[in-house]
Amino acid sequence: MKTIDKTMEYIAYITAVVLLLLVVLIVYDATARYLFSVGSTALQELEWHFYDVVILLSISYALKHDAHVRVDIFYDKFSEKTKVIIDVIAIFFFILPLSFLVVYIGFDFVTLSFLQEEASSDPGGLTHRWIVKSLMPLAFVFVALQAISELMKNIQKWKSL
Repeated sequence: MKTIDKTMEYIAYITAVVLLLLVVLIVYDATARYLFSVGSTALQELEWHFYDVVILLSISYALKHDAHVRVDIFYDKFSEKTKVIIDVIAIFFFILPLSFLVVYIGFDFVTLSFLQEEASSDPGGLTHRWIVKSLMPLAFVFVALQAISELMKNIQKWKSL
């Protein structure tokens, strides 16, 4: 559990650096376009790729810190034992199956992109699109690992209640 949690913290630091780079890139791109009338398709696509990194790699971090979407109107009123049961059920029947499905389907998705040498259809766009596509199954591997960590924590909590 601690190893998984610590790994997710490191991934969050990497994500924060990518987010900072994204902000710098957007400021540079906007400045170049509007002040100097110079644009780059590759830079605009790189912005989307950085955005993908931030979103996909933040999912497991949100799960770790319980910052994910949930109907808190009801959840907050439940007892601790009921909350633990709901969390365990959600992990078993929703988070883990979805994660495994995305990894399973995503592997073929990335492999096909790699074999086809998929690149941007725009002139001047980025090549090697499989790199950003590989983030999808990787991100859900991280989600599954974090879900397992949260499951173990919830089981320990359940035993202590």
